[in-house]
Amino acid sequence: MEQMMKRSAALLLALILSVVLALPAAAAEEDVVGQAAYDAAAGAMTYGDAVSVQYALWHDGEIIASGQQGVYSKTENRLLTADNLYGVGSVSKIYTTVAMMKLVDDGKVDLDAPVKRYLPEFTMADSRYKDITVRMLLNHSSGLMGTTSLNAFLLNDGDNDGAVDGLLEQLKTQTFQADPGAYSVYCNDGFTLAQLVIERVSGMPFEDFLRQEIAEPLGLTATFAPQDDFDQSLLAKTYIGQSTQALPPETLPIVGAGGIYASAEDLAAFGGALCGTDLLSETSLDAMENAECLRGLWPEDSEGSLLSYGLGWDAVSLYPFSGAGIQALVKGGDTLSYHCGLIVLPEYDMAAAVLTSGGISSYNEMAAASMLIAALAAEGVTVDVSTAVLDEAAAAAMPEALTACSGDYGSSTGLAQITVTKDGALSLTMAGMEEPMTFTYRQDGTFRDEGNTVALRLTEEDGHVYLQQIAYTGLPGLAPFYSAEYIYEKLPQPVADETTMAAWEAREGKIYAQINEVYTSALYPFGAVFGAVSLVGSPEGYLSINRLEDGNTAAPVLQIPGVGSRDSGVIEMVADENGVEYMTMNGAVYQDTDSFSPIYGGARSHCTIPSSGYARWYDVGESSGKTMTVTVPEGGGFCVYDGSLQAVAASWAYGTTTVELPENGFVVFAGAAGTVFSVTMA
Repeated sequence: MEQMMKRSAALLLALILSVVLALPAAAAEEDVVGQAAYDAAAGAMTYGDAVSVQYALWHDGEIIASGQQGVYSKTENRLLTADNLYGVGSVSKIYTTVAMMKLVDDGKVDLDAPVKRYLPEFTMADSRYKDITVRMLLNHSSGLMGTTSLNAFLLNDGDNDGAVDGLLEQLKTQTFQADPGAYSVYCNDGFTLAQLVIERVSGMPFEDFLRQEIAEPLGLTATFAPQDDFDQSLLAKTYIGQSTQALPPETLPIVGAGGIYASAEDLAAFGGALCGTDLLSETSLDAMENAECLRGLWPEDSEGSLLSYGLGWDAVSLYPFSGAGIQALVKGGDTLSYHCGLIVLPEYDMAAAVLTSGGISSYNEMAAASMLIAALAAEGVTVDVSTAVLDEAAAAAMPEALTACSGDYGSSTGLAQITVTKDGALSLTMAGMEEPMTFTYRQDGTFRDEGNTVALRLTEEDGHVYLQQIAYTGLPGLAPFYSAEYIYEKLPQPVADETTMAAWEAREGKIYAQINEVYTSALYPFGAVFGAVSLVGSPEGYLSINRLEDGNTAAPVLQIPGVGSRDSGVIEMVADENGVEYMTMNGAVYQDTDSFSPIYGGARSHCTIPSSGYARWYDVGESSGKTMTVTVPEGGGFCVYDGSLQAVAASWAYGTTTVELPENGFVVFAGAAGTVFSVTMA
């Protein structure tokens, strides 16, 4: 989840009260809530620099406020409407959880049974896979590395199920980041496995189960999977950065983890259905709302935190609602282009959904919370946001033992250095920072900044040293949130010897390009097909947060509950019989760009995809400045990258067939084995 800005007051209730005084009583509630919803959505769009936003507020069976802002397209004269669709990203995990719990209600699935009972062919290199239960898939505690994203993010390729069909094969060679059940850390692969379980037990494709068991019974006419037959022009247009060229529709085959589309009104109504027993039994609803994260290692003071996993939910207790004794269920979602926030208040029969093209999901969640605060106020229920400040704690003498916590720390977001001195000062320098942040020790065992806006706590659990952050974050006009998370773990001692270090140092600065993504992959136009090896800035014996185990292996060592060690993976280097080196991680294969041949600069040439099906990459070399025209065959595509590894042409994304080749660039052709591209140079 994206890092939010520092705390600011959001006095929406005062605004609501001032408007109420000026309106007739009969119209006041609707107008005040509607205006508050509009303003909150506008805030999410503005702060996130989104292209468009669509929002809906559901209460007691009805949509009581909804709307949209921004533009449907940057270049087309077409209005946004309530019928437009957005990718809900990981909010799809709630649909998957509901689908699984329906099978539990029907007695067809046991939450605490091993996954292998339902998927007998499921195997892994590590025998601990037998201990993974269905519950662990839904509460993120399976211990899996996180995301096997091979061919999982596609453009305009809704019938491609390769990512789901290939997951079991990819997992065969993977190991674990932790024992199953040890702690909850965000895991997309768990929900793709859940999708496979649902398909196997129900005997129908996942998208059909969603339609028949969830969408149709609830009357959701604007909820779809990529495989469904629907008007794709309803999807709000998406873009890369500030480009004005719209992308084709995003199609995520990992539907159970993040591939569903919906309108805001449909999504809010779906959330509202979880306020009662229209879909699930009370027992299953209670199970989803339980604080599952507390079954394993979890930081203290997590009540009300934005991370407090239930089954499917990111949080089952959320500030500021928790301060009023109100349970709030939260799920955020992000694809490469769409962002989503859903919050449900079961006790008050309320749900709010905010969807954006571009933007940031955490801002959408803040906006959804603001809408619900306004709706509760209209019902006479006050949610106080003025308490979003840390309690004061006086300075105190620090236990000298904490100085041993000094050292290198890491998380999935990068590296940090911590120094703790005897006088009770903690300095934190995160990667990319020129100056450290300083904190002083307080009597409650935390370190605080000078403004008392952030509290840090050093904690040792089972031999692991964690840095916990406790803070309130918010933006003007939007509801504040509270977080109490482990954000870093102290890196274990390195094990690399001189031979190991020499092998990795020889790769310093090398760039590798992925060769096993399908040509419809969204990673090509986003430039997300490159990897690099650089020890610069890494602690001795590490490649970023992966420890160098030998000359060809860098393994993850972090075990951080929440999101701090999400999407881990073993990096392995292998060479073929010709000495060409490849880098692999969680099923993705990257080739050393130094091995690329220069593209042929003559008038005419052909490129044929080899029998392996791997993409063919070329160095632009001396052909820079020439104009290349490609006859793109059916079932293939090409991309061109400049010296900064940014895509300057992408046939599948933008229909490009002719491009001037950039200096120091690369060209890639992808497609099925035997696919032939005809190339001319001017």
